[in-house]
Amino acid sequence: MNTPIPALRRILCIGGGPAGLYFALLMKRRFPDLQVTVVERNRPFDTFGWGVVFSDQTLQNLKVADPESAQLIGDAFNHWDDIEVFYKGRSVRSGGHGFCGIGRKRLLNILQERCIALGVDLVFETDVTDDQALARQYDADLVIASDGLNSRIRTRYEATYQPDIDARQCRFVWLGTHKTFDAFTFAFEKTEHGWFQAHAYKFDGETSTFIVETPEEVWRAHSIEDMSQDEGIAFCEKLFAKYLDGNALISNAKHLRGSANWIRFPRVICKTWVHWQELGPHAPPLRGSLPQDGEGSRSLPGPGADLARRIPIVLMGDAAHTAHFSIGSGTKLALEDAIDLADEFRDAAGRSESMAEVLQSYEARRSVEVLKIQNAARNSTEWFENVDRYTGMEIEQFSYSLLTRSQRISHENLRLRDAKWLEGYEAWLETKTRPGTARKKHPTPPMLLPLKVRNVELKNRIVVSPMAQYKCTDGIAGDWHLMHLGARAVGGAALVMVEMTSPTPEGRITPGCPGLWNAQQQTAFQRIVDFVHGQSSAQIGLQLGHSGPKGSTQLGWEQIDEPLHADNWPILSASAVPYGAQNQVPRAMTRADMDAMTAAFVESTRRAAEVGFDWLELHCAHGYLLSAFICPLTNQRTDDYGGSLENRCRYPLEVFTAMRAVWPADKPMSVRISAHDWAPGGNTPDDAVVMARLFKAAGCDVIDVSSGQTTRAAKPVYGRMYQTPFADRIRNEVDILTMAVGAISEADHANSIIGAGRADLCAVARPHLANPAWTLHEAAKLQTRAVDWPRPYESGRDQLYREIARQQALQGTAIPQDPAETT
Repeated sequence: MNTPIPALRRILCIGGGPAGLYFALLMKRRFPDLQVTVVERNRPFDTFGWGVVFSDQTLQNLKVADPESAQLIGDAFNHWDDIEVFYKGRSVRSGGHGFCGIGRKRLLNILQERCIALGVDLVFETDVTDDQALARQYDADLVIASDGLNSRIRTRYEATYQPDIDARQCRFVWLGTHKTFDAFTFAFEKTEHGWFQAHAYKFDGETSTFIVETPEEVWRAHSIEDMSQDEGIAFCEKLFAKYLDGNALISNAKHLRGSANWIRFPRVICKTWVHWQELGPHAPPLRGSLPQDGEGSRSLPGPGADLARRIPIVLMGDAAHTAHFSIGSGTKLALEDAIDLADEFRDAAGRSESMAEVLQSYEARRSVEVLKIQNAARNSTEWFENVDRYTGMEIEQFSYSLLTRSQRISHENLRLRDAKWLEGYEAWLETKTRPGTARKKHPTPPMLLPLKVRNVELKNRIVVSPMAQYKCTDGIAGDWHLMHLGARAVGGAALVMVEMTSPTPEGRITPGCPGLWNAQQQTAFQRIVDFVHGQSSAQIGLQLGHSGPKGSTQLGWEQIDEPLHADNWPILSASAVPYGAQNQVPRAMTRADMDAMTAAFVESTRRAAEVGFDWLELHCAHGYLLSAFICPLTNQRTDDYGGSLENRCRYPLEVFTAMRAVWPADKPMSVRISAHDWAPGGNTPDDAVVMARLFKAAGCDVIDVSSGQTTRAAKPVYGRMYQTPFADRIRNEVDILTMAVGAISEADHANSIIGAGRADLCAVARPHLANPAWTLHEAAKLQTRAVDWPRPYESGRDQLYREIARQQALQGTAIPQDPAETT
């Protein structure tokens, strides 16, 4: 097939960076009859920048797409496996990471040469100010806008592309040096104003990239904005002298002056990548290149033909999206954009697809993959923007946190890369957790390490998250709750939490939710607590909360959060703001209401203490009563309980303080908060830090960090462990224990979270609904015996371990077995 689709004969790529060049050569390689032109503003074989980094997997993708250029790129690569972290006078080195470095200029030279060899027309020293005029000049059927980070084309059609550009919080400068590093090197140095970090790696036999980065406020405190370029370089040379071995730092951007070298990384996200532009008729043949009628040709329109035509202008590479250099993915994304679109045209060959269908399929699939990378890049970016948050850690955990900062590299992924290093880290963490512990051949995985909170000992870090069951009658927990909570208590988790339980009848979410306002309910809970204490080694906790504006609604498997069809009861809130237009309008609480409600919470707390619950949590999240006070979208009060965040937290803190006063001093209390409302005008992660400090000052032991559900307007950004960054920030800025929750579904997630110090506990919800023994089964997958099974289940345990070991051996993923004495 000479052409991908009938409508495509001529391609114009505006911008001769990696995206434009690689797409051009791929299309010309696959469809030699296409006329492909790349227009670039710089001179031939001229570029700025130092080295770029690919992973081994990216190089493999290039080999599949075009073996010839991949071979040339591979031959020019400097390959290394190690990452070395320098911090507070010490270093940690780990291996198996698989990186390749190549000079940006060399990469572009290879792609340019390959384009020329395939017959792509390269036009240099042409600054494109009018893409439409150029498209008419080259009679293009498809325009690729690969004109980089500051894309003029994206700006021109921003009404279509709808770009979201966020200038990040750090300043960085891209330098080079003749010091050749034998590992990807991260170096951290503290000044009187804050932390600087260097990202350094070798990209040829005599040169390394050396990026220096620091938060904006630190950069300004050092007055670097007032320095000349040479003065700024000298500052960096002095700061990082111990790593340079006398070598100078070099800039190849001499055309820039002073602080212009130091930029803030712009994160670019576009809602759509394709703009359709109406142009005039096809141009006359350019240099006689238009094919004649016949196979693979296209005739010019005849008399009377519709002369108007629409062509697509497709963003690619940095013009469409950016990913922070700390995960080295900008060039990777550009090249993989090119591969994906070229593959889409290849697959469309022979099918009756329109150009619009091809591009729609490309954007739908590729945008999801890019979003995954951008989410990881956001996590990585924020880690480097907030290095000071982690500087209380010792280098062992600091390095682990750095390596797993994007949440794409996990605990078990690190084991695949460098098992010896990871086992050493696990042993270090176990010793820190249990001082005096002898070094084991198979250290305990982080998620199975114990934790003591006040006088309550948790045998590991897994919590069965409070999950509504809707199976109570008159607020009384019956056989279902005995089975549900009892099964999970013997399933290996350290703490089993009862779902949100109301202190009043009207505080229930649904008629099927539990309460603790009378003796019958207390007796029912006593039965469950006694079972957990008598038949398992787990602890059991109670979450107290009032539904507020989300009360009097249907059961979860009916229409969740929708009002009851009949017998609705009156509801309360901070203000007369309904959860949704279809929900009841709640009555704004008076001072008398608040006093009565506080007394009800205190009475339920007394009952919980009498029952013998080990843990108590106050629910201040998800749009329920106390959350409605905290959220500015639902609190419109003008008294002392509205306005500022401190005022909005006043009543929840009053309730917490009153409960803490009657709850046993040797038992912990936690508070669940919504750390992000995910809605304009709502609370943000910055506000969550303030909330956590206020509750810590009131005597809270653990912040249970959730988000959203405070308004129907919320638009969360979901993903695995998507709420963990909020728990990370609160833990390491406020210095309080946190519980992470949200899309934590496997041991690898929990081990990564606990290992990195992002949280101290992991609350696992839906996986525990599907598998009461989730913790035991995840431990079996790790082949660790650092977990206790109920004696009646031991034969099943041994069979499970053998079967998993056999499957792992067949798959080549076997984990060394822990011959623990528990057998």
